[in-house]
Amino acid sequence: MKPIVIGIAGGSASGKTSIAKKLKEHFSVTKHVVIIRMDDYYKDQSEMPMEERLEANYDHPFAFDMDLLISDVKKLKNGEAIDKPVYDFMNHTRSDYREHIECSDVIVLEGLMTLDNQELRNLLDIKVFVDAPADIRFIRRLVRDVNKRGRNLDHVIDQYMNTVRVMHEQFVEPSKRYADIIIPEGAHNTVAIDLLTTKISSIISASMV
Repeated sequence: MKPIVIGIAGGSASGKTSIAKKLKEHFSVTKHVVIIRMDDYYKDQSEMPMEERLEANYDHPFAFDMDLLISDVKKLKNGEAIDKPVYDFMNHTRSDYREHIECSDVIVLEGLMTLDNQELRNLLDIKVFVDAPADIRFIRRLVRDVNKRGRNLDHVIDQYMNTVRVMHEQFVEPSKRYADIIIPEGAHNTVAIDLLTTKISSIISASMV
């Protein structure tokens, strides 16, 4: 069976990771599922001073190592294993650790720009966009970045106003038009997730015939 690749895009803190986890929980009973976070493919910035790392625009497509991500997805689709980079959010650069990922039945790729790049889109069997109101996304991002990523309040607000909001409107929101499925309310939308899991199951069944 050829791996099924599901791309999940959406704004920062829209609920992409929660939906990816829901899919893994659902299919892990019968299939091997792996989640690939696009955030881990932020470019390495170890040679940059911390001051420059703090000022970098992490919400622009150029912030990601798209060539490596596309290469890794192609390898997984071809049944090959990869050694995936892991991003260090505390130090704003790629960590020295790499995660070994074996080929899986279902590959879930989630991240801001999952649907923005045409070459990457062409590798996806199902394209999903998670839609959430801007105020909800900002509150979730604020809580996450302060509690889990070592940010302070002023930095989160400044980053949101100067880059996150602008880049969302320029790159993330327009990519919604490429989605096969749009899920409002993220993981709380159980009807949409049920429809998505049913569609994935039908593709898996068809590929086994």
